[in-house]
Amino acid sequence: MARGQLSAVELTRSCLDRIDTFDSRLHSFITVDEEGAMAAAAAADTKRDLGDEGKLLGIPLSIKDLICTEAMATTCGSKMLANFIAPYDAAVVENIRAAGGIMVGKTTMDEFAMGSSSETCCFGAPANPYNTDFVPGGSSGGSAVSVAAAEALGSLGSDTGGSIRQPAALCGVVGMKPTYGRVSRYGLVAFGSSLDQIGPITRDVTDCALMLAVVAGYDRRDSTSVNRPVEDYPAALRKGMDTLRIGVPREFFQEGIDLEVEGVVRGGIDMLSDAGATVVEVTLPHIKYGVAAYYLIASAEASSNLARYDGVAYGFRAPADELLAMYKDTRTQGFGEEVKRRILIGTYALSSGYYDAYYKKASQIRTLIIEDFKAAFCDCDVLVSPVSPTPAWRIGAKTDDPLAMYLSDIFTLSTNLAGLPGISVPGGFSGDGLPIGIQLQAPHFHESVLLRAAYNLELQTELANHLPSL
Repeated sequence: MARGQLSAVELTRSCLDRIDTFDSRLHSFITVDEEGAMAAAAAADTKRDLGDEGKLLGIPLSIKDLICTEAMATTCGSKMLANFIAPYDAAVVENIRAAGGIMVGKTTMDEFAMGSSSETCCFGAPANPYNTDFVPGGSSGGSAVSVAAAEALGSLGSDTGGSIRQPAALCGVVGMKPTYGRVSRYGLVAFGSSLDQIGPITRDVTDCALMLAVVAGYDRRDSTSVNRPVEDYPAALRKGMDTLRIGVPREFFQEGIDLEVEGVVRGGIDMLSDAGATVVEVTLPHIKYGVAAYYLIASAEASSNLARYDGVAYGFRAPADELLAMYKDTRTQGFGEEVKRRILIGTYALSSGYYDAYYKKASQIRTLIIEDFKAAFCDCDVLVSPVSPTPAWRIGAKTDDPLAMYLSDIFTLSTNLAGLPGISVPGGFSGDGLPIGIQLQAPHFHESVLLRAAYNLELQTELANHLPSL
């Protein structure tokens, strides 16, 4: 586009054409704004002719459907908000628009981001572009699918326990969860307020660094936003790992991990070593309690956050003659089974007589996990591990087994408990041709180091911009 060989209108049209061609099979979008996208593309071409050099000028992007957009519905994949249009843009949407990005639509997701396969969406589940009989991961499944299928050149998702990194891994793209507080959550519909973080999903690490540079930064409207300068993330992508130490957590390579996944991850570790990194073994002794602690904390915060959906102010309202009946029927009909399950768990954990035994104890475990990570990072700069214990599974295979679904996040949720930055980079494929990702984690606000390691891993795997044969 800078050389005048391609216009934003042509590029956006190509993405919309791929949506028209493939999305009846992939179901990656809940809402497509063709008219708005084409108008924005035409405006981007005019701006470029006038000398505008916005970092994302003319680039078609998708947005997870729990990030508020003034012009498009924000449904959270739920009947409860099926017709909700926010009166304002989220901070990250403001940043994307200011940089010249074009939003083609809002992507399919697990209802209120509660799930690991995107199957809890009330508008239908998306499919993995490498094999449409398999899940794409969740909860940002639609975002990962839209990028993997080139229906958009990048996307914004949210990550509460792995919801960016896990679908990125299962769909063969790059997905990054920044440090908690690095990206504003203003305009993000809350699930777990101490865990949620917005981040990019892209085709390669370079695009990931570029998108992070656009959306990161302090925002006074978000009380959890951290006021510190935004680094030049694209400039951090330097070849070579000579000064970096790679830590391999002993606990992440135990019984239960798929052998193909372990093989790909260990191969990635060898590649980083070949690129010049020093590899050391580290330990995270309390990580085994992570799943239990996470699902208590996340469910408790969900119980609190979702109390606002009662049919009074906005959203779905069930018809009823009495106020109490309206509350009950609205929440019974408006929420799906997984959301109701987590509200019940969280309400119980916060109830009188059980708070200390459950929520308080989980918070104490969280502190121990944070200390484990701090100790590990004394010996290394970046941790390397699997993203998911298995490649993608068949649609419907885990919907009747919530515990099996929860365990698919076993390697990612500790990153959220500790507030660390993490990234998934394509590492290889299973024997069935399904993508397998490699996870890297770094200390708080060390996104530049994390991106540098991810970039060097990507150079070794040579899987950047790999497209499924749809």
